[in-house]
Amino acid sequence: MSTTPVDGTARARAPVASAPPTDRGRTPWARAVIAQALMELRLLVRSGESLIVTFGIPVGFLVFFSQVDVLPTGDQAPVDFLVPGVLAISVAATGLVAVAIQTAFERKYGVLKRLGGTPLSRTGFLVAKGVAVALLLAVQTGLVIGLAVLALGWRPAGGVPLALGLVVLGAVTFTGLGLLMAGTLRAEATLALSNAVFLVLLVVSGVTFDADALPDSLAAIGTVLPVGALGEALRVALGGGGLALAETVTVALWGLVAIGLASRAFRWEP
Repeated sequence: MSTTPVDGTARARAPVASAPPTDRGRTPWARAVIAQALMELRLLVRSGESLIVTFGIPVGFLVFFSQVDVLPTGDQAPVDFLVPGVLAISVAATGLVAVAIQTAFERKYGVLKRLGGTPLSRTGFLVAKGVAVALLLAVQTGLVIGLAVLALGWRPAGGVPLALGLVVLGAVTFTGLGLLMAGTLRAEATLALSNAVFLVLLVVSGVTFDADALPDSLAAIGTVLPVGALGEALRVALGGGGLALAETVTVALWGLVAIGLASRAFRWEP
C-alpha cells in the first residue's frame, strides 16, 4: 500500500522559486549624481551665508549702483553695464566662494570621508556640485534679469537664452575652481584664499566698473581671467551681439583645466 508523504516533506521536495535578482550593491552613476546634486542644492538653499553671497550681495549691488551713479561705466547707462557684471559676480560668488568654503569644511569634519565610502565616485561628486550650482544660478539669473526689467527699466537687446547658457558654463568653471581649492587646501586656507581671489577678480576683471579706468596691464590681465571673460561674454550676448567666441572659449578652458585638476587632486580625507 502506497503512503502519502506528510505536508512538510512535500513542501521540502517542491521546487523553490528563485528570488528576483537584486542590484543593491550597485547604484547607477547618473542616479547617484542626481541624488547628490539635489542634496547639494538643498544644502545651498538652507545656508543663510550661501543665500547672502548668491542672492543678497549681487542684487543689492545691482540696485544700489544702478541708482547711485558713482562707478565708471564708460558710455553705457549704469544698469546696462551692471546687469552682465552682476551675473558674472553671482557665478563667481557661488562657485568660487560659497561652494569652496562649504565643501572645505565638509572635508574638514569628515563628511566627505564618509561619502567616499558610498558608490558615488569622486568625479560624480564633482559633477553633482556643478549641477547644483548651475540650477541655483539659473534661478539667480532669472531673478536679476526680472528685477532689472521690472524695477530698473533695463531692456536687453537680445541673447537672454544665450546668457543662460553662459551662466551654466560659468557655473561649471567656477565650481571646478572652488572644488580644486576645497579638495587640496585646508578649510581655513580655502576660506581665506577664496575670498581674497574673489575680491581681486572683481577689481581687475571689469565687471563692477569699466576696465578702461584701470592701468592697461591690469585691464589686459582681467580679460583673460574667468570673471572678466564671462562678464564680457554676457555683455555681448545681452547687448545683441551674439556669441563672443574668444571670451567663451576662455571660460571653457578655465573650466576644463579646473575640473581636470580637481578630479585628480581632490581628497576626501581632511
